[in-house]
Amino acid sequence: MHIRIGIMIILLAMGSTSTGMSRNQSDTKYYLIRLDDMGMSHGVNMAVKQVIETGLPVSTSVMFACPWYQEAVDILKEHPEVSVGIHLTLNAEWKNYRWGPIAGKDAVPSLVDEHGYFLPARSLLYAQEPKLEEIELELRTQIERAVNSGIKIDYVDYHMGAAVQTIETREVVENLAAEYDLGMMYYFGERSASSTYAPSHDAKLDSLISNVGRLEPGYNLQVVHVALDTPEMQAMEDLNTFGLKEMSKHRQSELNAVSSADFRQAIKDNNLTPITYRQLIDMVGLEDMKRPPLED
Repeated sequence: MHIRIGIMIILLAMGSTSTGMSRNQSDTKYYLIRLDDMGMSHGVNMAVKQVIETGLPVSTSVMFACPWYQEAVDILKEHPEVSVGIHLTLNAEWKNYRWGPIAGKDAVPSLVDEHGYFLPARSLLYAQEPKLEEIELELRTQIERAVNSGIKIDYVDYHMGAAVQTIETREVVENLAAEYDLGMMYYFGERSASSTYAPSHDAKLDSLISNVGRLEPGYNLQVVHVALDTPEMQAMEDLNTFGLKEMSKHRQSELNAVSSADFRQAIKDNNLTPITYRQLIDMVGLEDMKRPPLED
């Protein structure tokens, strides 16, 4: 009886809740900064490196199917404090700069176009009825490349939503994440902060600071897309009609905003606690991941 009472007191002191936050954490505004598309190009890699070197706690999602992933790995080996995710990739959206499946086009023919490249949009991919077993093979191959790269991998997410387009493909990703002991984006109760990608070039910082000022207690996720405005990036044109024009200028502006002293001051002024996905996983636990509500 005394032992049981003692355990109850300990549990009450811990203040456990079903949300994965203890009671003394429930008023904390946690802030996750996730840098997307690392490995896509040299310009993206160099921009991510600049953000890392500001000292902000960040997570970055690497596209291991892309040509510049090895440079990304080299950078991240020098920065083990960064939480790394796999940006599961089934699309290649840039004109004259395409990539295809790691598993090889002959192994996953339902995922590629006539040239062996991924299609630009998930709508085009699913219009040709990709086979579930081929999706699983390609995603597993990307995960294997990542976990064998020499850097610690903490989580998976997905480029343009293609890997979780249907319930069946979402289950494939969930099963792979469980098999490889990886977290999944939005499975820890994170709330998405507003995007900084769409605002005009000169509004990125104001948008980012405005987002920070609206955050509530809990886990808040800010996804940013950074790159250098160089000839390499300027030459990249989105094949999708919804893609932004002058993409390189948008990404350079996001880099300027997230690297700025004003942004870091806004984090302090709004009492945010920056954390990485690795820390979030430690706080909540892989065993307590829950599928988020699905959009209609």
